[in-house]
Amino acid sequence: MSNPEPNIRIPVDPTNPGQFFACCGLLELADRLWPGAEGWFEEKEFCITFTGTGTLREILAAARAVTIAGMGGEADCDDEQEEDDDDDDDENSTVTPVEIMSPVKLRLDWWSDKSIKTWAGSMNVHSIAFAMAKAIDPESAAPFSQCEVVYDPAKTDTTTVKRKTVKRKKREPFYFDSLRGPNAHARDVGFSPNDLKLTTTASPVIEFLCLVGLQRCRPTLTAQPRVFAYFTWNIPLSVSVVPAAVNGFLPFTGGNGYQFRNVFRSGQKKLKTYMPAIQLPLQGIKK
Repeated sequence: MSNPEPNIRIPVDPTNPGQFFACCGLLELADRLWPGAEGWFEEKEFCITFTGTGTLREILAAARAVTIAGMGGEADCDDEQEEDDDDDDDENSTVTPVEIMSPVKLRLDWWSDKSIKTWAGSMNVHSIAFAMAKAIDPESAAPFSQCEVVYDPAKTDTTTVKRKTVKRKKREPFYFDSLRGPNAHARDVGFSPNDLKLTTTASPVIEFLCLVGLQRCRPTLTAQPRVFAYFTWNIPLSVSVVPAAVNGFLPFTGGNGYQFRNVFRSGQKKLKTYMPAIQLPLQGIKK
């Protein structure tokens, strides 16, 4: 039995954890727009099918159009500060969720699981998510390849008689995209880009959709610290079933297993990044 012809195909590298979980986020949004949507991996593509005539552009446009509640509820910062009194390992630390209000409703708070979190507590997750969403290009046929310097959306100062454009802040990504991982630590490039206030590029589609995808679909923790596994699947599945497939509980769906590390990328060991994954042998998770 062959799979149905998909409504949407998107190029994907399954060895990039950020792209993999961004596919999960893409399916999440597709299901919210067209209930009953199903997705699967087919060679180097992620496919989505549903009843209707929706397009990839509509999903990306919906992602770009998101509104987030409580945008001013956290202390803001221009870069990735690692304050001495900020202990991300504190089990009692407060997790402030991201509430997406429109055009779909989603509550994101998965980073209470600090093992898969990549950012420091002093960073403003709301502002990063909002900036990444607003930087998405809905016209891109290969959105995971979109790469640019991401800034906060433009604002206009209306408090003065003469209106003027407020200077926009650069936003560093969450570092889900594993293309950044191997060069994320200062020792990899010989200096600290953050300390020098350098402007770096990011993949806004991967960063935002991965943030969405990890709410429902999370990797499996292996016996090794900060080492995780995930699995693709080759038959159409709905979002309600996908988490089981991601964790390798549905072997009949085919697909491959992958393993990646969430490594420290700073001296204080608070900032992390997803590294490229390796494909697992057929017997499953590598111990």
